[in-house]
Amino acid sequence: MQEIQVSFRSGDLRLEGLLASPGANAPAAVVCHPHPAYGGSMDNNVVDAILLAMWQAGYATLRFNFRGVGASEGEHDAGPGEVDDAVAAMAFLLAQPGVRKEGAVMAGYSFGAMVAVSAGYARAEIARIVAVALPLAMADARIPDGASKPVLLVSGDRDSYSPVAGLKTLRSKIGDSARLEIVAGADHFFGGHEAELSRAIAAALAI
Repeated sequence: MQEIQVSFRSGDLRLEGLLASPGANAPAAVVCHPHPAYGGSMDNNVVDAILLAMWQAGYATLRFNFRGVGASEGEHDAGPGEVDDAVAAMAFLLAQPGVRKEGAVMAGYSFGAMVAVSAGYARAEIARIVAVALPLAMADARIPDGASKPVLLVSGDRDSYSPVAGLKTLRSKIGDSARLEIVAGADHFFGGHEAELSRAIAAALAI
């Protein structure tokens, strides 16, 4: 899928991103990148794998750099500002011609997965959440009481930052709207397991 460079506003800041659309009436998917303090940006192998799954499923996508990353203005805000950035990214994507207003997905990897969960549950226009390698060993995921929005949790079985046991507990807390996919042999960075990650996400989206 061909991506084009775009910029959009998040409050007073201008952020950079890459937009791809397969054509008319495509559902929207925003993909959030890992932690900037550890070199995270939209140019990441796991972000690429998530995007591939979205493209295979017919989604229009927007990956973007959080505030303070790359050419995006501002400074890292340790979470709240980045949630605002993700919400702004989704608003921008949904406003694009040929993008459907229904069925939007907020996706993210690691720190970006935490952002995706917070933004995804907070905004009614987001229909589904995809959280890859949610770093439960570093922070608690904020799941609202009575949450019923479909959420896909994906992790490697060798990921100490996103342990399978913690994800199973979280899935039980969320209930029937949560689905858990485990990629055998993968750690937090999914090196060499990107294709399996894409297949797991694409298969779950097709259900």
